[in-house]
Amino acid sequence: MGDWTEKYRPKTLDEVIGNEKALIELRKWAGLWNKDIPKNRAVILSGKPGNGKTSAALALAKDYGWTAIELNTSDARNATKIKSVATYGALNETFTDDGRFISSLDGGRKLIILDEADNLYERPEGVSNSNKDLSDHGGKKAIIETIKITNQPIILIVNDYYSLIKGSGEILKKLCKLIRFYNPYSSQIFTLLKHICLNEEINVDQKVLKSIADRCKGDVRSAINDLQSISADRNLIDSKSLGVLGYRDREKDIFTALREIFKTKNILNIRESITHLDADPMLVILWLNENLPKEYLDTNDLIKGYEALSKADIFLGRTRRKQNYSLWSYACDLMNGGVAVAKTHNYPNDSYNFPSWLRAKKDTRSKTDIKDIISKKISISTHNSNRKTKNYIYSNFTNIFRNNTEFAIKMKNKYNFSESEIEYILGKGYTHKLKEIIAGSTIEHIEPIKEEKTKKEENKEKIQQSLFNF
Repeated sequence: MGDWTEKYRPKTLDEVIGNEKALIELRKWAGLWNKDIPKNRAVILSGKPGNGKTSAALALAKDYGWTAIELNTSDARNATKIKSVATYGALNETFTDDGRFISSLDGGRKLIILDEADNLYERPEGVSNSNKDLSDHGGKKAIIETIKITNQPIILIVNDYYSLIKGSGEILKKLCKLIRFYNPYSSQIFTLLKHICLNEEINVDQKVLKSIADRCKGDVRSAINDLQSISADRNLIDSKSLGVLGYRDREKDIFTALREIFKTKNILNIRESITHLDADPMLVILWLNENLPKEYLDTNDLIKGYEALSKADIFLGRTRRKQNYSLWSYACDLMNGGVAVAKTHNYPNDSYNFPSWLRAKKDTRSKTDIKDIISKKISISTHNSNRKTKNYIYSNFTNIFRNNTEFAIKMKNKYNFSESEIEYILGKGYTHKLKEIIAGSTIEHIEPIKEEKTKKEENKEKIQQSLFNF
């Protein structure tokens, strides 16, 4: 059957799904190499796994007729390996697949692709090598030196941009152009899966394809693998086939990350948990703030934990104000590693609470939505805008509704108010009227109104008759 991810890998940039803006930037950068060596000799493609970064780099090479040289840094991260492959390739001219020499002056280029570049580690000078393998040393420095002298285009592919640029990698921000890749829409992935099924002559329920596209969370490679898994030795696939996939744990649970922080002091494991959590640091700090006093029962541990958390909050604040996201890494290390090493005891707690601030915000939002619904209902019948209803009519309507039960019952039936809407209008001081209003019927209250209208009509008719009664 072969690997479908390779079989259906885009051959050109036009076949890459999603990330239209990123592809335009990538083409623009590649076009500069046709004229001369550009200011940014390398680009960084940053984004989550499986959203098309590597495919886009390989497709770019094919579109421009460049020879692609791939180096995966998870296999070789040391300076010697990088210099022997990347640096040598960056300085020398290129040959075609059939052995013909093409000068760079005639457009002959090699595209050096360094995948998983955020896995490059730098051991600080003077630090013992007892905890790091020698093969990890100097890789980032070698890449920086290569980019400075390269005569060929270089693409660095990362999942975590901030892991690449921290420490000695800070200079890469100036040397490289950053192009961010985002997850394609599930509808785009659905279309791709449908194309694969047609090409493989497989009959698949459309609901199955939609389910795979939704569950992959933007990971195209994962979606294709899932489709191939359930298509093995089958020509007809229905919704029952999804059972063989199970539910892949693509994102680590927030509770798992909290346990790593509160129960261990292993900074590397904690950092990995947070990286795979895929959560905004501003959300994580709320979880830690909520559960820290519940976890750290020793006063000194609690003080040290909050000191780390407060420093992290300062960095997050600076990130927001200055839009300098390189500060995120410092904030994350402080609030995750800092809180972890603050403890001097092992605590038995193993349950964590949802941040009360978020819950309160959610409740506020819910109440705002209810008010909007009520105002909209009143606006339609009074022929007013929602804004005017909220500012002028709503307060008077609410006062009468709370103090006149008969009016409240009429309005409840007229506008078909739900129980939550009635409860919102009444407020805390009038909730004792809730059951009476909900149980109230309009029949007995509408009839007098009808009778009154009938009498008015009769009087009107009498007046009309008297006018024409000579």
